[in-house]
Amino acid sequence: MKSKAMHMVRIFLSEETAHLEKLLTLLHDVEKVKGVTVFRGIGGYGDSGDIHTTNIVGLSLNLPIVVEFFDAAEKVKDIIDHLSVNVKPGHIVSWPIEVHC
Repeated sequence: MKSKAMHMVRIFLSEETAHLEKLLTLLHDVEKVKGVTVFRGIGGYGDSGDIHTTNIVGLSLNLPIVVEFFDAAEKVKDIIDHLSVNVKPGHIVSWPIEVHC
């Protein structure tokens, strides 16, 4: 089986700050990355330490959002540089992956 070296990126956002349509349009139409998945968390907390959950008593409308995508390492580096303008420091992580073709 052949494999190809790529990079995976995970961006940690919240519903409040995600600007999801704009981000997906950028990744799909402009950057044309290989694949993107968006996860909506059922709970979490970030810099503020405030816990956001989906429980019925304290229903939060500001749940965690995680956006993942992958592509070639050089392309990913350029995209991260571009995204860093709008995403808080420490909210983007990346690592090398192997895609099996």
